[in-house]
Amino acid sequence: MAVNQMPKQIRDFWPQFKTGAMLRIFGLHIVLAALLSIGLIASGAFDITSIIMWLIIALSAIISSTISLAVFAYASRPAKDLLSAVIHISGEPTDSTPPNPNDARFEKNGLKTALQTLYELSSKTTESRPIDTPTSPNSPAPIASARSAVETALNAIASGFVILHHDRSIAYSNKSAPVHINADSVPVLNLLFNGTDTLDAWLDDCEQHAVHAEHIWTRIPDRLPDEEGRRLYDVLASYDKGAENETILTLVDRTATYEVSEQELDFIAFAAHELRGPITVIRGYLDVLEEELGDVLQDDQHELFRRLTVSANRLSGYINNILNTSRYDRRHLKVHLAEDTIANIYDTIRDDMALRASSQNRLLSVSFPSDLPTVAADRASVSEVLGNLIDNAIKYSNEGGAINVTASARGDFVEVAVEDHGIGMPGNVVSNLFQKFYRSHRSRETVAGTGIGLYISKGIIESHGGTISVRSEEGKGSTFTASLPIYATVADKLNSGDNSNEGLIEHGNGWIKNHSMYRS
Repeated sequence: MAVNQMPKQIRDFWPQFKTGAMLRIFGLHIVLAALLSIGLIASGAFDITSIIMWLIIALSAIISSTISLAVFAYASRPAKDLLSAVIHISGEPTDSTPPNPNDARFEKNGLKTALQTLYELSSKTTESRPIDTPTSPNSPAPIASARSAVETALNAIASGFVILHHDRSIAYSNKSAPVHINADSVPVLNLLFNGTDTLDAWLDDCEQHAVHAEHIWTRIPDRLPDEEGRRLYDVLASYDKGAENETILTLVDRTATYEVSEQELDFIAFAAHELRGPITVIRGYLDVLEEELGDVLQDDQHELFRRLTVSANRLSGYINNILNTSRYDRRHLKVHLAEDTIANIYDTIRDDMALRASSQNRLLSVSFPSDLPTVAADRASVSEVLGNLIDNAIKYSNEGGAINVTASARGDFVEVAVEDHGIGMPGNVVSNLFQKFYRSHRSRETVAGTGIGLYISKGIIESHGGTISVRSEEGKGSTFTASLPIYATVADKLNSGDNSNEGLIEHGNGWIKNHSMYRS
């Protein structure tokens, strides 16, 4: 019976080549050692039983083998770098970093041009004629005219177009791009990225792991909500390692589309601020009434009070999300952190979460180890995140479904996981989940919500110096994981900064990282 063999991959070549070369080097030195011993014995210089002779032969073999291996490693390094570039261009999975032609080592040994040529050739999937080449010998358009025509066309379109050099300075921008010249006469690209998914972070990752890459950001503003002339863009970035102009940005102006929801949020935030007081009063009266009438209420009446309380608490949660989203968008989401435990934080919402789960017939299980380290947290903000994650798990679970909330220490962080076994999500939903106002068509039709709970949860966790992520499989459920820094690892920074979160978050050009403006 024939056996199907896995096709060999490019990355398999180097280990085989290296092993074969080393075996040949050792074999050659064994032969040379044997010839040396025969010569010494034949000349009568040493007897075959001489220990000194065999020590000399062994020492010379070890030294010469070591020198040969070092020479082989040095001489074969350019070939290994070229092979690494080929592996990345081919798209084979690999853990290695693609060689960067702009590395000083490649400029010194002359390999820079070869790597650049290799990367450029890989990007040419079809033959194309250069823009400055006349289409025929009789073509009247000179090179300058062709370039001028392209620039005129780019300046006439409503979309922004920006080209970045390898050092991320602006090589070109059209009139529609959100670019201005600063006091140092340097062109600056104004883009405000929320969270850690920024242009700089993506380019850092590309430099380490990619040859060609593309990425899309949606709803990226160039100014804060209260600033005049604010525009909102969908940004497409294209990256080609080693090219003279490594990064090309296309910015599609979607202000007309997104501005409606932005204005709605402003109005809703104003209304939410006015509603927060009455909702707090309603919740208080519900608690008082149920306590005073507890002896005369029937079981079904107690259940009605419970449902009213759950609804009031949920409405209060929506109001908090809306207000925090408005603050987050305006760069006002700054928190003061204190030493706390995950258990104590959860205790502030324990009763509410239990009520929500029981009213929806869900089984909520919460388990935190007693020896879990303390964390640096703003209790009210983190309890809001936990409430959002558990509320989502309740909403997207099946009738009678189990929801597990656990926590564990991972390095310098404590990770809290909220796991459900409900409907799950496909990959295209997961990738957009933390965007503001995002709701899939299915959830929009079947589950109530605002589409900002996860957006603000991400903002809160990142303002603590942590991260939030999700794993999900359609039909099998989802697991949300939020991490918070262990207090002992950040205590010095907090004490030196009056417990402000700014010491925990990287800064760039005056903007907190989770509110970073990209400035080239």
